[in-house]
Formats: sequence, C-alpha cells, structure tokens
Amino acid sequence: MTTPFDIQAIRSQFPALVDAAHPITFLDSAATTQKPLAMIQSLDSFYRQHSANVHRGSHQLTASLTQRFEQARDTVRDLLNARDRKEIIWTRGATEALNLVAQSWARSTLQPGDEILVSELEHHANIVPWQIVAEQTGAVVVKIPMTSDCTLDMDAFHQRLTAKTRIVAVAHITNVTGTRNPIETIIAAAHARGAIAVIDGAQGIVHETVDVQALDADFYVFSGHKLFGPSGIGVLYGKQALLEAMPPWHGGGKMVEKVSFEGTQYTGLPGKFEAGTPNIASTIALAESIHWLNGIDRQGAERHIHALRQKALDGIKDIDGLRIIGLQPEASLFSFVVDGIHHHDIATLLDEQGVTLRAGNHCAHPMLDALGLTGTLRVSLALYNTEEDIERFVAALHKACDLL
Repeated sequence: MTTPFDIQAIRSQFPALVDAAHPITFLDSAATTQKPLAMIQSLDSFYRQHSANVHRGSHQLTASLTQRFEQARDTVRDLLNARDRKEIIWTRGATEALNLVAQSWARSTLQPGDEILVSELEHHANIVPWQIVAEQTGAVVVKIPMTSDCTLDMDAFHQRLTAKTRIVAVAHITNVTGTRNPIETIIAAAHARGAIAVIDGAQGIVHETVDVQALDADFYVFSGHKLFGPSGIGVLYGKQALLEAMPPWHGGGKMVEKVSFEGTQYTGLPGKFEAGTPNIASTIALAESIHWLNGIDRQGAERHIHALRQKALDGIKDIDGLRIIGLQPEASLFSFVVDGIHHHDIATLLDEQGVTLRAGNHCAHPMLDALGLTGTLRVSLALYNTEEDIERFVAALHKACDLL
C-alpha cells in the first residue's frame, strides 16, 4: 500500500537531514544514501534487545532471530522477484558479491583464451575482480567501449560478443553519468552466444523495479547502503542451478554439514556461501529499509527527482566554462566540470557552504581516461532532496566559481 509522494513527509523521516545543527544539502546519494528512521530504529532495537546469533543454539532468542533473519531473505527475494529464497546470498556489499562470482563461478569455469566482456563505463568493483580471475585462469578481459555521449557502444558490443565470450559484466545504471544500459538486450545477446550475464545493480535497484526472472539475469548484485539500508550488507542473486554448481568461496562455520580432517561436506544453498556469523543486524535492517521503500510512491519519487535535476541544470547552465559530461535524459545524477577550475577546489568551497557532493574520478578510471578527464563534480539526488537543496547548491556553485 503506497501513499502519494509527499516530500516533507519523506524528509521528516531522515534524522540526519532534519535534526542537524546546520542545514545539510546532501547531493552525494549515489555514494551512499541517508538513512530513514525505520532502519535506524531496527539497528537500535537489535543491539538493545535482540542480540544473539542465528542458525546456532537452541534457545528462544536465537530461534526468533533466525526467523527474522530468514524473513529478511524473503523480503529481498520478493524485491527481486527471484524464483526461490535459495537464490539470495548475503554478502558485505555489491563488491563482495561480484568477487564471489569471479572467484567461484568464473575461476572454476574459465579456460585460457575465454573472454570476459566488461563495459568501459564500469566502476572499479566491476572491473578488477574480472582482471584478477583472468590472471588466475588465462582468460582475457575485453572492453566494451562507450560512445561520445557516454552510452554503451552497442555495435562494438555485438562485434566483440563471440563464441569465446563466457561472461558479460555491465552495470544496470552507471555511477558517473547515470547511463542506463540496455541490460535486457545485453542479457539476451549474451545468452544467445552461450555466455552468462552479470549485472551490477548498485545504482539501478535504487531507481527501478527489478524483476530478475523477467530480465533472465544470471547474477544481479546490489549494496544495502545505497538502498537506504546499513553499510556492510549486500546481496548476490544467482540462478539456483548456477549457484548449486559453484564451489564454496569462503570456508568456515555454517557453510558445512560435516567436518573432519579427512574431508568436509558442504551444506546447500544459501548457506554454502555464507561462512561465519553473518551481519545479522544489518540484514534485518535492510529488510526494514525495503519495507519502508515499498510504502513510497516510487513513480512519484522519480518524477520529483527528475524535476529537481532539471531545476539544478537550469540554475547552472550560464556559468562560464561549465560543461555537463554525458548528460542522460532519465538519470538521477549528472557530472560536470568547469574549465580552468579544479573540481576539488569547487567541492571544497561548496562544502564550506554546507553543500555536499562528490568530486574526483568516482572509482571509474577507465571511463574518466576515455573522456580525457581526471575528475568531475557529481550531483546525485535522492527522494529526500528538496527545491531548497537545489537553490542552495546553485547559489553556492555560482559563489564558488566567482571566487576561483
């Protein structure tokens, strides 16, 4: 059940924004979001009243907590429309999830000469794990270049997708320009060539409804902290048949049926990939964030975000030397540079005026190299931002550029 989007009602649920001694204009939500009170209260309640381990012990506290822990898995299964709860693996974040796929599926499958197609628009977490496993197996990482307007070069993608391709790894939505990759086309094309598709949904799941069955994605990953949840928790979705065929990655407690010095028998999904005590509090709190988000008019929120983005673009378009980099029509963020002024100098002056945004390479060296840039300033919006936020940003940017 959702209610019409009400920005003031939404914003009032974010203590970091409304309880601060000084107003905060937070425009760095692509890095991490601020947190709603419902999620914060979940964490507080866990550590005050419910701390215990899960899947261990026979007392009531651990039994109750285990039930909530597994209900959280069901919440994520519903969020992604996964076929089975066994397809939801808890990780520390999207980065760990990508490394898990690389070190389990890819390392046990790739042969010398096999190819891994990776988009030039990726951030480092969806590049480096593939480079590491390529070195380990003799496989080759092949770049899918981007076009001059910062979208994926689909002609090059189709040309480089061959019988040698075993993996195609792309972001759902990229973190520098907000480019939305055509993942439906990419996944179908990968499957037609016998490759699997790995989708980094860290940015995408925040702004779109995701149906992994409709997408037919083989793996889809995301981080909790970008989805209004806590840090240190993330999700790997994988098709059950793929996950069952994969060897364990981390070894330890909980992921075993029987251990002896003669050998170990591993448990089934999802425990096989969840060695050790999990991040119980954050898992339950992430589910609380998802429940909270499910109660919001998402379409109304996206319309609100896009209206704010346009207001920001209109407010800064006359600044001398300002260039928007790869502007995407439906994105919740945009990157820009101001010729002759270093991005960190501008960011510092904005910060002094209470405006927080990201400056730098955004952990996307290949993309910035392709653009011939060392960094940009990035404005990334979330549903809690207001028109006042944009007016402060525009005024602060004009002032900073006048001073520099």
